[in-house]
Amino acid sequence: MDMEQIGEWAFLLFIIIAIIAGVAIGANVIGTTDAQWISLALIILGLLVGLITITEKEASQFLIAAIALMAVSIRGQTFTNIDLILEPLGSILDAIVVNITAFVAPAAVILAIKAVYNMASKK
Repeated sequence: MDMEQIGEWAFLLFIIIAIIAGVAIGANVIGTTDAQWISLALIILGLLVGLITITEKEASQFLIAAIALMAVSIRGQTFTNIDLILEPLGSILDAIVVNITAFVAPAAVILAIKAVYNMASKK
């Protein structure tokens, strides 16, 4: 298994962790302190993904997707109105988006810094 495949599996695993944690947080299965620790772990994992796994040719697509995801999560409580119909579903979806953003945003920052450095270093 080469490094690219390991990166793909790691990214998929981290997204699954973000989704499971989002379900637990949105359904109030875990408390605020645990949610903060999960967010910290996702941020650290996002930094690792940004440093190690995403190649230069994938960076543009990743950054565009990250911008779209962050735009949705900035608003906050995007899906809360769904709670009026299906009680915890909106909260769960919001928590999932927040957790995925906590994972993707640090990777996007690393890639953006790399892109700026590459542009600045070219003559």
